[in-house]
Amino acid sequence: MSHERQEHHHTEPHGHGHGHAHHHHHAPRDFGRAFAIGIALNGAYVIGEAVYGFLGNSLALLADAGHNAGDVVSLGLAWLAAWLSGKAPSARYTYGLRSSSILAALANALLLAVVTGGIAWEAVLRLMQPESTAGVTMMVVAAVGIVINGATALMFASGRERDLNVRSAFLHMASDALVALGVVATGAAILATGWLWLDPAISLVIGAVIVWGTWSLLREALALALAGVPQGVDRGGVAAYLAALPGVTEVHDLHIWGMSTTETALTAHLVRPGAALDDALLAEACGELKRRFAIHHATLQIEDGSLEHPCELADHAAA
Repeated sequence: MSHERQEHHHTEPHGHGHGHAHHHHHAPRDFGRAFAIGIALNGAYVIGEAVYGFLGNSLALLADAGHNAGDVVSLGLAWLAAWLSGKAPSARYTYGLRSSSILAALANALLLAVVTGGIAWEAVLRLMQPESTAGVTMMVVAAVGIVINGATALMFASGRERDLNVRSAFLHMASDALVALGVVATGAAILATGWLWLDPAISLVIGAVIVWGTWSLLREALALALAGVPQGVDRGGVAAYLAALPGVTEVHDLHIWGMSTTETALTAHLVRPGAALDDALLAEACGELKRRFAIHHATLQIEDGSLEHPCELADHAAA
């Protein structure tokens, strides 16, 4: 992975100092190839699974095909978002297009919710009136899915510890391999018992798995889209750390939000009465915010707390 890091400090009129720390994450070029291969393999598999699911009258295969179709779109959106996130800032988009990854996550969650709703409705109807299904076809097609989803997951395995987007793709593909394994087990159970209700039943189980993953994705994507504090960032801990900096008597107007699904930004006003602007302190604070709290872009404004020139934002957001 390539990493870029810049730290610079500015002094503005009225003794207001700003410290900035930037840390950018970009997926390496070989993961672009992994996305392309994953999309091609899974796209071909979706078509084959849907065809055999229709011919074999298997709702479980059709349900998994719908899920995998969502995965293909998800991979495509994630790849597009990763590419857009690397675009340089412009006069209008001063942060660049980093937040496109948040929009992609939100779109993926909504897409999966719609697909899951349709699957669940059809499964309930099929439970009320079971239909025959081709157990062998289910097993063979789903077994192919285990191989394809497993291979796709392995392509992202090497980067899952360094990049959250890559890790998400890895976990998604790995879970799909497990779902396909469940379909294989269902086909075997139908052949052994003749219980036709197992097909729509496993479809509901697949739907439940999708909902479980989609709900957390939707909730986090909505929070990020609304500039909420990213999951895993301890706002209280951040406030306490800033308040404990040398000479700081008050922290106000503290804001923490996600610039993307991998980068976090912060702004805060630090009151240091009678203290001169200290670039070393700002550099240390920004570096510590990155190390301890994974906040990659911090802007700290220093104020002396003068009653003659009070900060208008002091009462708007207490730390």
